[in-house]
Amino acid sequence: MGANDGIVSTSSLVIGVAAASTSHENILLAGVAGLAAGAMSMAAAEYVSVSSQSDTEKADLEIERQSLRDNPEAEHEELAAIYRDRGLDPELADRVAKQLMDHDALGAHARDEIGISEVTSARPTLAALSSAATFSVGAVLPLGVAWLSPLSLVIPMVAGACLPLLAALGAVAARAGGASMLTGAARVAFWGTLAMALTAGVGRLFGVAT
Repeated sequence: MGANDGIVSTSSLVIGVAAASTSHENILLAGVAGLAAGAMSMAAAEYVSVSSQSDTEKADLEIERQSLRDNPEAEHEELAAIYRDRGLDPELADRVAKQLMDHDALGAHARDEIGISEVTSARPTLAALSSAATFSVGAVLPLGVAWLSPLSLVIPMVAGACLPLLAALGAVAARAGGASMLTGAARVAFWGTLAMALTAGVGRLFGVAT
């Protein structure tokens, strides 16, 4: 998603500025600014979002910690019931719950009752850095094409390079999610084309970099 955003945002910006009949230098400057601003925006939004998730997880863990102090027997039965629902016979479920709680009661309840583990727990800084990095990787393509293209060919070359890649990324994402690759590719390509066409229209209409 971050790479898609980087490609669509930066290619649309580059095409919009190019359509305003500006200089090659201004096109590249706008592209670099768009890359930096987009990466920071993605990082900030992801950090805030995942931080909120982290706060929720911490609050849930504190509630669970308090419940384990106040009602250990009820918490044991709750964990055993989870294992019975997963197919263990009652005696085995009770023994598993006891052993896990003796080893790490909070960890067992966090993982099997709340769904929080070391693998799935929220990491705001890592999420922010990942979002910024993937956006930047995607944004480099249209920026690089614009840099290498003659001024008169910036629009067709950026669009021609970015749209097939967007379609490919859409197909890969659809495949990973078990959906139709053709539908995923067409959807991403359509919205990418629309974004580029609209910004090109704005740039041509007003004759300024917006």
